[in-house]
Amino acid sequence: MIHIPILRAGRSYRSLNTVSVSHIKTGEPLVEVSQANRGLIAKDLVDIALRKEALGQRSVAELIAICKAAARLFTTATLPLDCTEQSPTDYIQQVSGTTGLPETLCRQNLLKIQGVLENIDTVLDGLTRGLDLRVLDTGWGTQNGRTLSYVCEANALGAVLPSNSPGVHSLWVPAIPLKVPLVLKPGREEPWTPYRIAQAFIAAGAPAEGFSFYPTNYSGANEILSRCGRSMLFGGGATVAPWVNTPRVEIHGPGRSKIIIHNGEQNNWEQYLDLIVESVAKNGGRSCINASGVWVTAHGREIAEALAERLARIEPKPLDDPGAGIAAWANPKAAHGISALIDRHLKEPGAVELTTGDRVVELDSCTFLRPTVIWCEDAEHPLANTEFPFPFVSVVEVPSAQLVESMGATLVATAITADTSLTQDLIATPLIDRLNLGAIPTNQISWDSPHEGNLFEHLYRQRAFQHG
Repeated sequence: MIHIPILRAGRSYRSLNTVSVSHIKTGEPLVEVSQANRGLIAKDLVDIALRKEALGQRSVAELIAICKAAARLFTTATLPLDCTEQSPTDYIQQVSGTTGLPETLCRQNLLKIQGVLENIDTVLDGLTRGLDLRVLDTGWGTQNGRTLSYVCEANALGAVLPSNSPGVHSLWVPAIPLKVPLVLKPGREEPWTPYRIAQAFIAAGAPAEGFSFYPTNYSGANEILSRCGRSMLFGGGATVAPWVNTPRVEIHGPGRSKIIIHNGEQNNWEQYLDLIVESVAKNGGRSCINASGVWVTAHGREIAEALAERLARIEPKPLDDPGAGIAAWANPKAAHGISALIDRHLKEPGAVELTTGDRVVELDSCTFLRPTVIWCEDAEHPLANTEFPFPFVSVVEVPSAQLVESMGATLVATAITADTSLTQDLIATPLIDRLNLGAIPTNQISWDSPHEGNLFEHLYRQRAFQHG
């Protein structure tokens, strides 16, 4: 059986304690993953400052060049996987096998990560707002006639990672050119991507000491979050809740991303159906930037019915089918549980389901949830502003004056409107993390714009500095 080891500052370590992850289709064990206990993690992180020194000896320019080389290796090379090797085709099939993401979507996510690594200089330019990165090599410098100094506030970046989509791992890779070691806790079903990225970096010449990889349980994850100076935490509402008010932990929780169609644009809503479908269903609907809500001030039922008809065309297919667009569930009980939860909420007045066919589908020994559309007349209904990790969307109709206030916290909002007052309200509200004005899908990301939070500002702070 394939084995994935712990990485202790780049050194492989096989634990006596392992977890077996099965293939989603066959049910047979596919990979054995070594597990790190809390004590091991705590012991290793005592010396994390020494690991940072290895990265600090390289210039940012050198590390950017390493990122670009790692991009090619991640996508095309056969890389070490403990006592065996992993080709790109192996990687795609293995990720699909344990997560349920169709192979074609795994390939798209591989290319997304490649794109971030290849364009890391553009990414860093966006994160730092054009800072001359040589300032991070010397500790201070001048730019546009100003003296600048930045201090790093972390000896390591901890990352407690999800299993929903490989592309999410592109969010932590800028830490390496920013000279901050990584302490990674992978999701149970998706240890493949963070391990392969680390191996690509090491093969490209990055200091191996910069990569620690700890598959672990809840207590081990808490150890990482507690001991790393700065961390990223991915998860559902219950997972992230204890850390929401901890500034050194950057939260990546439910997105509740939305499309807003307002005023004169409502009479032309049909022309935006393609945009809505892409926003809802791209990447199997698994990303926090997928739209889970369409908020309108008129024609709500018509829009919901048309959207349901379009999404019904996306049928469950075998995971190796080139046309597959919906992910299977690694845990079928979770799929049935979410479906039952939706059914319970639909018993409450104010919402109607418009999905065609059975929501739960068994196909090719896998369990799927069909794309689901809910028409909400009541913005306070439990399904009006919720999110699930499959193509699920609520269409909500509210009066124009109540739109911004009622839609709540939103990771990405795409606003299609010519109303200047609404536009200003959307710009002013702190409830929206990323705002798209115009017909831009919620899942469309610009490399020079931070996705969720700003990793540079999370890791560094500008300090007052004078040089005589």
